[in-house]
Amino acid sequence: MKITAIKPYPTWVAHRNQLLVKIETDEGIYGWGESGLSGREKAVVGALEHYTQLLIGRDPFEIGAIWQELYRSQYFEGGRVLTAAQSAIDIALHDIKGKALGVPVYELLGGKQRNHIPTFASTSAPPGPEMIDQAKELKARGWNAIRFFPVGADENGIQEPRESIGATVKWLIKAREELGDEVVLGIDYHHRLSVAEAASFCQKLPSGTLDFLEEPIRDETPEAYESLRTLTNIPFAIGEEFASKWQFLPYIERGIHQFNRIDICNVGGLTEAMKVAGWSEAHYVDVMPHNPLGPICTAATLHFSAAVANFSWLETRASPAEDYMGRGESPLFTSQPRLEGAVYPVPTGPGLGIEVDEAAIQQQSFKFWEAPKWKRRDGSVTNW
Repeated sequence: MKITAIKPYPTWVAHRNQLLVKIETDEGIYGWGESGLSGREKAVVGALEHYTQLLIGRDPFEIGAIWQELYRSQYFEGGRVLTAAQSAIDIALHDIKGKALGVPVYELLGGKQRNHIPTFASTSAPPGPEMIDQAKELKARGWNAIRFFPVGADENGIQEPRESIGATVKWLIKAREELGDEVVLGIDYHHRLSVAEAASFCQKLPSGTLDFLEEPIRDETPEAYESLRTLTNIPFAIGEEFASKWQFLPYIERGIHQFNRIDICNVGGLTEAMKVAGWSEAHYVDVMPHNPLGPICTAATLHFSAAVANFSWLETRASPAEDYMGRGESPLFTSQPRLEGAVYPVPTGPGLGIEVDEAAIQQQSFKFWEAPKWKRRDGSVTNW
């Protein structure tokens, strides 16, 4: 079997683009992958076009060797654009191999270790009464792990971190009171805070309010997270932006965080994700995969989640409180994972178990999209 084509499809779905990648072979077996570098899809397409010249004629079963060659065969290794491209390729190659052998992808990863995949769901309302009501509905529908978002920017795009802290804290306290102690509660601050601001946020919360704090500060400097670690005992969930096992290294080895928010479509695909999971297991760090993209990302992450021992919850954005990007029933995907209550069943078909309406995505157009550009009241830039 030989690779004959690699086709990237930057495709508008609901309110954002998804970069879907199809790899074809001379035996008619094909695989689908997805890139996770949202907002920079055209840059990843350029990398995929370059990699296509290297991969035509290659044996798609040589997944590990192809990974090493794409990452190491140039002087400038890695980087988010290149590993996002590698991720999509790696996922698609696993899909091909699973189909060719007639087994689900998790069988290529050591076999399944669980019969279904627990998820955490997120509320979509800002802190306030509606957020509490959404969380109660999620709990009633079976979710025992729920994530909130903080107060964001106002209608003019102005975001003041300390104002957000004060307005958010009181509703998190209320949420814990209303939902009880048996539910896992977390919040994603989307790296909007400084170390000092994050410390203030944590210290305003009574002990036990939160079970995890996701991405409170930017991750470029592990020493900053180490400093924050000394100022709070709330478990950290970090890693959705990491583009290799090397970025995870200081966080795992120094005991900085407790949950790895690994993104299959950014880190380097299933090949790299399994290495990070094993490394994390040795340090008793659980994986809590990032899953904000489309059904291909979800399918690949379900197989990963089924195969690793140190798993906590998979992020879902298709709960009744969100149905983010309409992913619950996207017509572009003729076969896709679907929630059963608060869990995903482990796929049983060969490959990823995903099918795409290729004719439909060929008719979709790419739309320029940029993340919101937030500013402080003084006009300076702040993080979205």
